[in-house]
Amino acid sequence: MSDQTAFNLADYYDTDTFNRITTFAAGKETPFLVVDTATIDRHYEKMVEAFPYASIYYAVKANPAPQILTMLRDKGANFDIASIYELEKVLALDVSPNRLSYGNTIKKARDIRAFFDKGVRLFATDSEADLRNIARAAPGSRIYVRILTEGTQTADWPLSRKFGCQTDMAMDLLILARDLGLEPYGVSFHVGSQQRDIGAWDAALGKVKVIFERLRDEDGIELKMINMGGGFPANYLTRTNDLATYAAEISRFIREDFGEDFPEIILEPGRSLIANAGVLVSEVVLISRKSRTALHRWIYTDVGKFSGLVETMDESIKFPIYTDKSGEVEDVVIAGPSCDSADIMYENYKYGLPLNLAIGDRLYWLSTGAYTTSYSSIEFNGFPPLKDYYI
Repeated sequence: MSDQTAFNLADYYDTDTFNRITTFAAGKETPFLVVDTATIDRHYEKMVEAFPYASIYYAVKANPAPQILTMLRDKGANFDIASIYELEKVLALDVSPNRLSYGNTIKKARDIRAFFDKGVRLFATDSEADLRNIARAAPGSRIYVRILTEGTQTADWPLSRKFGCQTDMAMDLLILARDLGLEPYGVSFHVGSQQRDIGAWDAALGKVKVIFERLRDEDGIELKMINMGGGFPANYLTRTNDLATYAAEISRFIREDFGEDFPEIILEPGRSLIANAGVLVSEVVLISRKSRTALHRWIYTDVGKFSGLVETMDESIKFPIYTDKSGEVEDVVIAGPSCDSADIMYENYKYGLPLNLAIGDRLYWLSTGAYTTSYSSIEFNGFPPLKDYYI
């Protein structure tokens, strides 16, 4: 224990934005998420400035709130769609289907047909069965194949194994796409969400280069696009380089592999655009110790894994947590309110919270604009979905 404030807010968050959010949050019943849309606007502009040659496809799954989708629509963004339900939500906002990509490699044939009927012509794939479904349900469409990548050890939220295929299969699929009357358009990868090692993009682009060259030289197929997915950082406890540093290095990797006349580049940011815009406001429900000699208190809050904080699974994403209380701090275990023993956010990684923290005090979970409302359960233990506000 030490006699110090538990947390320096300015190290992790813009204090003016935080003050605006907390002023809005005053008096509202917890838990809820507040998202500052001006922050999203700034992050989008920074992304465009950092990658002026890229097409930005917002990953709708990160937060599908109409307020966010409408703002990004008006700023000229495109959208990465994961399901028929996201498609309907985005089209209802009068987004043209030529600004959409069906980026999920796991999809029903009837959903492929629905996308095609509504005008979408850009589809991801990573398997022969899915590719044949696309050929039948969306004839003539453009295809990009997702490949497996390394980098899982340096991403806070790895995304490999379930999605993508090996390089040799990717080439087979692109050749088959041509033979099935589809347009073999490009290759995609995702180096893992909250990727801290910029070199992961270099390794992935090296694989893509091999695919481009071999298909051109051996099969006469000229691919036109590289989809580099997301992976760019938000401000969590484990710090990363800023976006400008990522962009400078990744741009160098692209030019080293493809020269100045490089293919079309697509980016699919989600977390990096909106995470820092959100603050999840929660209340301390209970504080206890497991024995008279226990070294750590247990802090139970009214928000947990099933109400928006699923990315604390395996303690992968470590959100900065702020409280107004200060003074002597002690390491704690933080758990949610549900009757499920898995609903523990942080047990191995100990957060230091003030000894004078009391039941009824508020905890502010910073950088929670992404993957919180969209992960929140409908009615586990009867708790309603996480409320959200946009200012």
